[in-house]
Amino acid sequence: MIREPNALDVLYLIAAGRWTLALTALAFFGGGLMGILVMLLRIAPAAPVRWAAMGWIQAIQGTPLLAQLFVFFFGFAIFGYRVSPWVAAGVAFSIYASAFLAEIWRGCIEAVPRQQWEASAALGLSFPQQLRYVVVPQAFRIAIPPTVGFLVQLVKNTSLASTIGFIELTREGQITTGATFRPFTIYGIVAVLYFCICFPLSQLSQRLERRLHVAR
Repeated sequence: MIREPNALDVLYLIAAGRWTLALTALAFFGGGLMGILVMLLRIAPAAPVRWAAMGWIQAIQGTPLLAQLFVFFFGFAIFGYRVSPWVAAGVAFSIYASAFLAEIWRGCIEAVPRQQWEASAALGLSFPQQLRYVVVPQAFRIAIPPTVGFLVQLVKNTSLASTIGFIELTREGQITTGATFRPFTIYGIVAVLYFCICFPLSQLSQRLERRLHVAR
C-alpha cells in the first residue's frame, strides 16, 4: 500500500544512519591496522617485501569495491559457508581501506625531507627508531587532510553494502521509497543525512590542521 512519507520514516532513516557509522568505524579501524602493516612493508628495505605490499595494493585498488563485496558475500556460499552481510561488509571494507590508507600514509612518510632520515641515521637510530621518533610525528601532521578525506569517502561508499542486504542508510532509503513511492523526497533526506555525517568530519580535519599548523 502506497502512503505518504511521515516523521516516522525520517526517524527510521536517522536510526539506520547509526549502522552507516558503525560500518565506517569498523572499516576504518580494521583498515587502519592492516594499512599500517602494509605501509611498513611498502617502505621496508627488502625489495621482495615491498613488491608483495605493492601487489596487495594494486590488487585491491584495481578491482571494484562492489566486486569485493560480492566475493566475500556470495563467494563463500559456493563452498557451503553462509556469510552474514555484517561480516562480509566489515571484511570487504576493511581490506578496501587498508590498500588506500597504506598508500596515503606511505606518501606522507616519504614527504618528510630525506635530510630528516639522514640526520636520525647519523645519530645512530635504527630504522624502527627513525620512524618512531623522527619521521612518523612529522608525517602525522601531513596525513590529517588525506586521511580525513578518505574517511569521508568511506562513509559514502558504505552505501554499496545495501547491495548485499546490509540495512544502513541507503538501504533504509530504498525500503522507505518502496513503501512511499517518493524517491525524490526520501533520497533527498538520505543525502542530507550523509551531509550531516560528512560535514563535521571535514570541519574537524580543518580544526586539527590549524591546531597542528599542518601548512608550516
